[in-house]
Amino acid sequence: MFTGLIESVGEVDRVVPSAAGQRIRVRTSLASELAQGDSVSVNGVCLTVVSTDDGAVAADVSPETIKVTTLGQLRPATLVNLERSLRADARLGGHFVQGHVDATAAILGLEQQGDAYWLTVSYPPSVAALIVHKGSIAVDGISLTVAGVGTDRFSVQIVPFTFQHTNLRSARVRDQVNLECDILGKYVARALEVKAELPTSNSQFPRSG
Repeated sequence: MFTGLIESVGEVDRVVPSAAGQRIRVRTSLASELAQGDSVSVNGVCLTVVSTDDGAVAADVSPETIKVTTLGQLRPATLVNLERSLRADARLGGHFVQGHVDATAAILGLEQQGDAYWLTVSYPPSVAALIVHKGSIAVDGISLTVAGVGTDRFSVQIVPFTFQHTNLRSARVRDQVNLECDILGKYVARALEVKAELPTSNSQFPRSG
């Protein structure tokens, strides 16, 4: 479990394909604070640290994760957002982020407005019901508040600190990003789905007596 508050921007040092998917190595200031077996969010994807050395961490990416996230597009020198898993005694400054990506999408616009930026991102129909005005969403692991919603896109405003301390500072239009919708919205949507599937009458249950 994560919060969406990025702790460090790492730089991909190496990407090695393997039969199990690929192994990525990321240089980061968090390396000394991570150990083998720890969970770490890489661009919003929960991965397990397999090794740490020389100011870098390595993690394996499975074929399924490559398929449903943008991690398969990582190349050396790519900047990635990193966050360690949430401690039980820590403050929750963002929102609950699981590190389970719901969809990938394209950046449609990144425009500066004063010191801030407007970021516009597309989204597929599969997550349309989970994106709400003033709700939370994680974009490449960054906890953001939805400022506007269209039929196939949403917008968020990025404050200067977030822009400078995340990989958004290197983002470009058409770049692909990972999206994770608010877990609370997922439970509500699932509850409504199940309710719609239930029979309208309990007459199938025999009466006792």
